[in-house]
Amino acid sequence: MNRLARGLATYTDRMKAMGRPVSPHVTQYAFPIAAVSSITQRVTGVLLSVGLGGVAAISLAGGDVGALAASLGSSPAAPAAKFAVAFPLVYHFLGAMRHTIWDKIPETLENDKVERSSWALIGVATVASVGLAAATLPKKKD
Repeated sequence: MNRLARGLATYTDRMKAMGRPVSPHVTQYAFPIAAVSSITQRVTGVLLSVGLGGVAAISLAGGDVGALAASLGSSPAAPAAKFAVAFPLVYHFLGAMRHTIWDKIPETLENDKVERSSWALIGVATVASVGLAAATLPKKKD
């Protein structure tokens, strides 16, 4: 007795046996840049909230957030850590500015302009974040 007859077949197998197509999973789709930009805006907001909550929890538990930040800032992981803080801040701020413009000037909300502004937002946020992370690195002593 085969898996389909026993009722153990996967959903895909059952649909194939009935001649029905199965929609591909979300990972099979190529998202437009506007969708990627929107998702990134939401993810950076969540990351900022979680980060702020973590800093608050450490502080409430009696931890020294300043000393933790200073030790992380002088460690070999400093550039990555600084970029990890700078990118969500810069991206979310610039994304909020873009949405404010769309709210105040709705005629700027056209498909081609949204696509161009999405690429610009990602590029500017990345370059600015790399610059902020690099600019705040400790100077090497001679």
